[in-house]
Amino acid sequence: MSKPKILILGGGYGGIMSAVRLQKELGSDEAEITLVNKHNYHYQTTWLHENAAGTLHHDKTRIMIDNIIDMNKVNFVQDSVVEIKKDEKRVILENAELTYDYLIIALGSDPETFGIQGLKENAFSIRSINSVRKIREHIDYSFARYNNEGQKDELITIIVGGAGFTGIEFVGELADRVPELCREYDIPREKVRVVNIEAAPTVLPGFDEELVEYAINNLERRGIEFLVNTPIKECHPDGVVLANGDEIKASTIVWTGGVRGNHLVEEAGFETMRGRVKVDKDLRMPGYDYIFVAGDCALIIDEAANRPYPPTAQIAIQQAYTIGRNIKALMNGGKMEEFKPDIKGTVASLGKGEAIGKVGNKKLFGATASAMKKVIDNRYLFLIGGVPMVIKKGKLKLF
Repeated sequence: MSKPKILILGGGYGGIMSAVRLQKELGSDEAEITLVNKHNYHYQTTWLHENAAGTLHHDKTRIMIDNIIDMNKVNFVQDSVVEIKKDEKRVILENAELTYDYLIIALGSDPETFGIQGLKENAFSIRSINSVRKIREHIDYSFARYNNEGQKDELITIIVGGAGFTGIEFVGELADRVPELCREYDIPREKVRVVNIEAAPTVLPGFDEELVEYAINNLERRGIEFLVNTPIKECHPDGVVLANGDEIKASTIVWTGGVRGNHLVEEAGFETMRGRVKVDKDLRMPGYDYIFVAGDCALIIDEAANRPYPPTAQIAIQQAYTIGRNIKALMNGGKMEEFKPDIKGTVASLGKGEAIGKVGNKKLFGATASAMKKVIDNRYLFLIGGVPMVIKKGKLKLF
């Protein structure tokens, strides 16, 4: 009798942790586990804003997959998913075709543009190692051009669309990076504009008001401008047009205003909301007992708040644990368990040594919150690679 085939699509938090958990839950004689990922590395999505600003090199953020998974227990296929044929239990890749008995869809997200004209074509997005490398290089090049091309203000104007977690964390890193660029390229700091534009009435919508006020005051003091309650209407190569008709010229526009589930999920014929599947309580695809969904592709309702949980790394990691146990139970006729998110807290960095956060009922500010952020990041590295991974990739200096 052949071993059941478990296929994992995507090497982000949900996918890579599913592979790590399954290789621990199952013996090599119990199942054939295959992980498919576009790159031969996994990366810390929660560090990409630092790479984009140029405050952390991207090599620190990426981890080779063969340093995480046991290649004797998990087959790794470096390829891109083209199509999921759900009723045929097949997945089409660019260079191959795979079959499965159990499927884990953890393909991550696509940017959500909300129909804003020109956004997809003209704005950068913080979503991969390659995308953030382009942002960093573009910002550096724009500053280098300033004194060589007539000191055009738009060359040193950076627009960040969206003031959620990614947007706030990115402008926090820019607040650190801009003074360095000014010194390097002989540009007065007061000439540079970093404008964070948010359609909602406040930055970090839904976050604690006292923490939000601290973040705004901290970032404004360091030169960040905020435009709230101000939707972007159009995005052009040289700037944006706001809903009130005002135009801001800028050579760098970075969109952080939201994500939707990977388009491949919708294209496979699954019922989705903004590309995300409202999964059953055991994280299975409704109507498909052998398909599980994790991370950005999974929609889970917070019944107490009557709204979806945000697709965070914390939740994706927890989902992987549940999926690992449930696939083992499914294979052995055991009892499936419900997924219940255990939200331990939320921390947003504001640059070097600065952050805000809430852990349990305790609010954290400044250096204390920044240290907690590093503890959270180091804990994840420990989960995927133990102490050696923390030493190799971790942020060991807490203060």
